[in-house]
Amino acid sequence: MLSTIVAKAVQLTNTMTGAIYGYDEWTQEFRLRATYGMDQDLIDALTHHHIGFDEPNVALAFAQREPVQIADLKEEARSDLNDLILRAGYRARLVAPLLRGEDIVGMLVVRRKMPGQFAQNTIDLIKTFAAQSALAIQNARLFDSVETRTRELAKSLEDLRAAQDRLVQTQKLASLGQLTAGIAHEIKNPLNFVNNFSSVSVELIDELREALAGAQLDGKLRTEIGEIADMLQGNLDKVVQHGMRADSIVKNMLLHSREGSGERSSVKVNAMVEEALNLAYHGARAEKPGFNVTIVKSLAPDAGAADLYPQEMTRVLLNLISNGFYATTKRRQGESDGAYEPTITASTRDLGDSVEIAIRDNGTGIPEEVKAKMFNPFFTTKPAGEGTGLGLSLSYDIVVKQHRGEIDVATSLGEFAEFTVTIPRGGPSSQALLS
Repeated sequence: MLSTIVAKAVQLTNTMTGAIYGYDEWTQEFRLRATYGMDQDLIDALTHHHIGFDEPNVALAFAQREPVQIADLKEEARSDLNDLILRAGYRARLVAPLLRGEDIVGMLVVRRKMPGQFAQNTIDLIKTFAAQSALAIQNARLFDSVETRTRELAKSLEDLRAAQDRLVQTQKLASLGQLTAGIAHEIKNPLNFVNNFSSVSVELIDELREALAGAQLDGKLRTEIGEIADMLQGNLDKVVQHGMRADSIVKNMLLHSREGSGERSSVKVNAMVEEALNLAYHGARAEKPGFNVTIVKSLAPDAGAADLYPQEMTRVLLNLISNGFYATTKRRQGESDGAYEPTITASTRDLGDSVEIAIRDNGTGIPEEVKAKMFNPFFTTKPAGEGTGLGLSLSYDIVVKQHRGEIDVATSLGEFAEFTVTIPRGGPSSQALLS
């Protein structure tokens, strides 16, 4: 619009070139916004030449609120701007202020190469175009302001929705945590009886075998009794095995509902990450001797220390690393060419008042439908017997509820999954703990 206005202003006033300048309130300078009829060298020179009120004719135009003409630039006082225009071959100039009420918007300038006074009708036309230019610039500024405010409101709405989602997730997990604690306590007592009596029954079968060893029995009966005793012991061994697994699940359920563990202390973040990597790797090797994975460390030297629950945060890292091991193992089983190299990358980053820990694997990735539910208690995609569905839920509780931090997930199906944990260095504020 400004380009159209300055073009029409030059054409209708029979001048040769024109320019519209916008006013910068911060620097109190005029900067080139649109031109017509100028060669590129002059445009470049004027673009880098910011005009201020130290130019006498500019100051006079705004003081009078009327256009000011310079009939012959050679007769004017020397200035950088006049010298620049004279070298381009122009001799006469007309400067019109762009005003909206008391606000300075910019200025409209037309030039010609012949010296002499500008006709009154030319001055009147320039005043009209100046009014149009001021309105156009003001409208553009209002549009920019509205657009900026709209973007800010959209960002605020997005942040609010994210905060609401986190709040809903936290409240949901808090309620489930209380329910979990109640269920776990109710199950624990009868489960203890099952485990204790199954262990005692195994010992009783051994005593029965010893007692029958000295009894006078024919061969067929002894064989039948032995088979029954073996069957009973096999069944009881399964009861003991699954009872121990059930007990482990109950302990995890109780951990899930617990607010804190141990005492807070200042912990070197890099050392904690390295310890978790070593524990997880050697644990996986002990469980599956053929297990192997490449571990890449990208630990920031300035990661420093954070005030946290060391055991709980180590538990989070072990969960995330173990899940990474599982994902890379599953992907390797599906790869046929042998080129795939399972890799776990652990990185840390200093964020000032907080510290970031990221665990990334190049495994199977996480589907969108799973990503939406993976922090829910008891949700798992692992086959029966391989997962309790409490690892990520417990990790979320530890990071968000206990440490007032954040845990985010980035993933691409079939390529990678990356969990990013952000923890405040000084622990949750007292206000946060009260909220």
